Amino acid sequence: MVEVTVRTIHSRYLLRPGSELNKVFAGCLGRALEFHPVCLHAVVVMSTHFHLLLSPEDSHQLAGFMGHLNGNLSKKVGRIHSWSGSMFERRYQCIPVSDEPAAQQARLHYLLRHGCKEGLVLNPRDWPGVHSATALCDGVAIEGTWIDRTEYWKAIRRGEDVVVSQFGTGYELQLAPLPCWEHLTEDVWRSFVREMVGEIERETLEEHRRNETVPAGATAVCRRSPHFLPGHRKKSPAPLFHATTRAVWSAMRDAFGVFLISYRDAAERVKSGEGKVVFPPDCFPSRLPFVSPA
Repeated sequence: MVEVTVRTIHSRYLLRPGSELNKVFAGCLGRALEFHPVCLHAVVVMSTHFHLLLSPEDSHQLAGFMGHLNGNLSKKVGRIHSWSGSMFERRYQCIPVSDEPAAQQARLHYLLRHGCKEGLVLNPRDWPGVHSATALCDGVAIEGTWIDRTEYWKAIRRGEDVVVSQFGTGYELQLAPLPCWEHLTEDVWRSFVREMVGEIERETLEEHRRNETVPAGATAVCRRSPHFLPGHRKKSPAPLFHATTRAVWSAMRDAFGVFLISYRDAAERVKSGEGKVVFPPDCFPSRLPFVSPA
């Protein structure tokens, strides 16, 4: 399982929740899953970034899925907010999560806390954007719509009297349980999620009482300008892996070190002109060296 994070350019509020944006985001997500069927465990969309918990078959499938998702989000969300070009500051950040049940549950807990830990809402279910809380607790599908604008403009050029909604495809996204919960019944693992959400609400309420504050509320979140540029952006180095015990983290680091050495060695052999170089699995081989026509 991996945790994927994508941030908007300059941390602008281009993903600010709204009825239209929620449907567009879920539609793009459903479309990407249709062409690149990774296993989706959780999703949360904040105003400046979004998180996904995924279990892809390999790095190639993950790259295809994220390329499809981010490319279409830039076009469709950009149309909503009149933003041209890419709305993301970089490709995406992917952090592997160990097979430890505690590590996987900790990442789900982290995603579910979004909206509450920023002091915006009291309960994760209150977040007005796309969020996994209700979908995981109650089994409610996340609904979205994909608009095929290619076919729409073809119909316009043919002189047909059409509207955009005629070219919409609805998607209902069902979230899968964590890998460590796959052996459990649906009622059991959903009860675990409900316990998480209840714990998050109690912690959030206690923090507000201690600080004598109140949540900003969903209405205040939706009133923000999508083009707002924050004056201060939180920057902290991301971990290489998510693991609970030091031994597992060290094993993942050592495995990555072996992979990195193998990749660099293969890349140097390609650069020197050697043919039939074998790269380590789960990587994208480097390009072959340029050959002059002379």
